[in-house]
Formats: sequence, structure tokens, C-alpha cells
Amino acid sequence: MDGAVGGLKGCLKVRGSQIRHLLEAKDTFLFDCDGVLWHGEKAVPGAPGVVNTLIGRGKRVFFVTNNSTRPRENYVHKFYRLGFTDVRREQIFSSSYCSAVYLRDVARVRGQVFVIGGKGIRDELREAGVPFLQEEEQERRLDVDGQPQPDATIFNCDLSADVKAVLVGHDDQFTFLKLAKASCYLKDPDCLFLATDNDPWHPLKDGRILPGSGCLTAALEVATGRKATVIGKPSRFMFECISSQFSGVDPAQCLMVGDRLETDMLFGSNCGLDTMLTLTGVSQMEDAEVYSKSERSTEQSFVPDYVVDSIADFLPAFEELD
Repeated sequence: MDGAVGGLKGCLKVRGSQIRHLLEAKDTFLFDCDGVLWHGEKAVPGAPGVVNTLIGRGKRVFFVTNNSTRPRENYVHKFYRLGFTDVRREQIFSSSYCSAVYLRDVARVRGQVFVIGGKGIRDELREAGVPFLQEEEQERRLDVDGQPQPDATIFNCDLSADVKAVLVGHDDQFTFLKLAKASCYLKDPDCLFLATDNDPWHPLKDGRILPGSGCLTAALEVATGRKATVIGKPSRFMFECISSQFSGVDPAQCLMVGDRLETDMLFGSNCGLDTMLTLTGVSQMEDAEVYSKSERSTEQSFVPDYVVDSIADFLPAFEELD
């Protein structure tokens, strides 16, 4: 279908038969999760039906999320709990899982990883067989008898001689000591510096926001004068993970559906995928229109090819196909 309905491209609001044409033209669908499929513990109305129907019709469906707080097994449980009953673990490509794959298969790290992050990252590293410093090793110091002592600081804590990579993700237990230790490890130019993602913030209820992993990564970049290699969106690596594990994934046959222009749409553009913005999350049509008028090529990459109010807009198109 040459990347556009009716030859048009860029911020095209689609519905009905236009979505049906997309469903006929594409064999692979990539979905962001938060803001697209659900909000917290509540599914976006109609989203489970869309995902289950796509899978039931034999489409390839993958989930690409920068949220590093859950291992894939927990995501499977969440999908099922919210009504997405046909989702399997191998369809889920989270930033924590892809970071573990990168460390194991691309970087082939020989040594331990110092983690700024939570359980989701640690579980994925453990399953991939990537060694990392245990949390108690990161936060404590020992006395002469080997007993842990409180109030460790960068002046008196132990530093491991075997750390070969620093991985930064979402960490709601972030401390100055973690920042200081990571900075010390990254003084070694051979120590890898990775970030699960670079998201700046996430929306909460009542207009509040939650600082994202990008804030922690930025602090460490300032402290070290180094730039992190970002694994999650908008980096291409998540799509490369999918392509390496599933043969025959053709970018021209893929549609990336997300709610954040600067992350999801840019990811799709970087990977050569058609993109669709759903208005149930962070970015709105007005934001996309501002970028569409920009003369900067980078900001043009934020512009979606297609726009829907919600992925529930797919449901009438399925009826047309029957």
C-alpha cells in the first residue's frame, strides 16, 4: 500500500475503510503498552478485543515498551488480567529484556553489571545469565568482621573490581550513592554505559508526573562526561531484537502504534516502519501538527503517518473484513 492510505502521508486521521486497508496491507503490528493498551490497571476500552482479534487472524503482534520495571513473565500476567488472553511472553520486548539481550549477545560483557534499576531489570539479567552486583553489594560496606555497616558513603564503601558495564533504568530507590558508584565505574573508558530508555517523564493521576529513566541517565552523563547507549525506543535495537528472533519481519509490512511522538513515532521512523499515533496517551493531534510544520528533519520524524482516537477504532474495520 506504499506506506499511506490513498497516497497521503503525515498526520492522517483514519477510520473505517481506511483502517481496513491498513489491516489488509500490514502483517505485523507493534504496540506500545502504557497509554495505548492500558492506563495503569485499566485496559483502554476495546484494546483487548483489537489485540486478540489481530492475533486470531494470524497477524504478527509484538509489544515494545520502555517500561523496565516488570520482567516479561509479569507482563504476561498483566496482559491476561486485563483481558489480552492470547499474548505470549515471546511477543513482549521490554527495555529490560532487550538490555539483557544486548549485554549477553552484542556486548558479550565479561564481568559484572552495576545496575541502577529495579526488579524487572534484575530478573531479566538473571534469566539471560548476565552477572550483576546484588543489591546488598551495591549499598553496603563491611566491617573487619565482614558485617554490614550502615550509612555507607562513596568515601567508605567497597567498589568491585569486576564491573564491566553500568545499566541505568527506572529506579524509585535511586540514591546519591548509586550515582556516585556508577560514576566511579564509568571512569574506566572500557566500562560500558547503557540505559534501558531515555523517557523523561510519565503521566500520573491529577496532573502529577513521574520522572523517567532519562532523568537518571542525564545525571550520570553530566557526572561522567559520557553518553549512554540507549537500548529502548527510539533506538533501533528493539526492532533488531524482533527481527533476529522472528524470521521474515519486513519493515514495509509493519505498523508501529504508540502514544508518544518523540519516542514511539521516532522509533518507527528510525526502523523504517509506518507509524500510527493513538490519542489515548501522552501526545495529541495538536502536538503532531506543530512538528509537521517544523523545518527540522528530526522533528519531522516525530510526525505519525496515521492518527486514531483509540485503537478501538480498529474494531469496525474488522467487521468490514468479515
